[in-house]
Amino acid sequence: MAHALVTGAAGFIGSTLTDRLLADGVRVTGVDCFTDYYDPALKRRNLEGASRHPAFQLLPLDLATADLSALPEVDVVFHQAAQPGVRASWGREFATYTSHNVLATQRLLERYQKTALERFVYASSSSIYGDAESYPTSESVLPRPFSPYGVTKLAGEHLVLLYGRNFGMPVTALRYFTVYGPRQRPDMAFHRFCRALLAGEPITVYGDGKQSRDFTVIADAVEANVRAWKRAAPQGVYNIGGGSQVEVVEAIALLEERLGVKAQLKFEPRPPGDPMRTRADAARLQADLGYATTVSIGDGLAAEAEWARSLYGGVR
Repeated sequence: MAHALVTGAAGFIGSTLTDRLLADGVRVTGVDCFTDYYDPALKRRNLEGASRHPAFQLLPLDLATADLSALPEVDVVFHQAAQPGVRASWGREFATYTSHNVLATQRLLERYQKTALERFVYASSSSIYGDAESYPTSESVLPRPFSPYGVTKLAGEHLVLLYGRNFGMPVTALRYFTVYGPRQRPDMAFHRFCRALLAGEPITVYGDGKQSRDFTVIADAVEANVRAWKRAAPQGVYNIGGGSQVEVVEAIALLEERLGVKAQLKFEPRPPGDPMRTRADAARLQADLGYATTVSIGDGLAAEAEWARSLYGGVR
């Protein structure tokens, strides 16, 4: 039985990936330090199914400070752990981001540098592009982060790739474009919108709502991880997106339809670090991993809306 390490295993992407790996017959060791960035109870809920599986083990530790010799030998590492969020990464909080996103990545690479890994898959971000110089944005475009968060994700990506070049580690980086769906973090837009709609509260929209994003449903992000394990090119870097580009106000209209509630919109200034648009060129994803994102924004939002109703249905 193959053995995978999933960091950030209690988070949105990490927990969904863990469930997929267990369903595929993979043994999983999960790592999570349950920070208070959002309610740890939600993270523990994400792991309810995995925790009952005999092939799953959870290690609650901080990769930036713990003794990583406690981590087992594995076939593949899926490094999903990070301090998320663009808006919170400014000012004094930057130290938290450097600890969880840069130092933790370097220490994990050191732990597995001399082991016989099949793959080290790093969860990067479209935030490394910032306001990109061209759209759709290919992996060859010069990264120009527009936030401290983006800087730390790019630094982590550089670390991963240089360990590949210097030590021959089988590394790859996946640049996620705004992943959404069931279990999405509470601070992310679609989750906030659903919660507000179900509670009959105003939705805060930053800027004029005309910002557009390339949204990636969680099932596509998970599939990309699984394929990267076996099929990624040496030191391959891949955009994970290309499926659904939509403006914020259009997404709200779709959620209104799915939840049967009319939104009350409250507009606030667009904060620093928030790019006007993102759009992925996913040609490399299709060429190397044989995969193209398949779920429409309407279907993806329907799934998230139903999950949000199960979480907040009694609020209203």
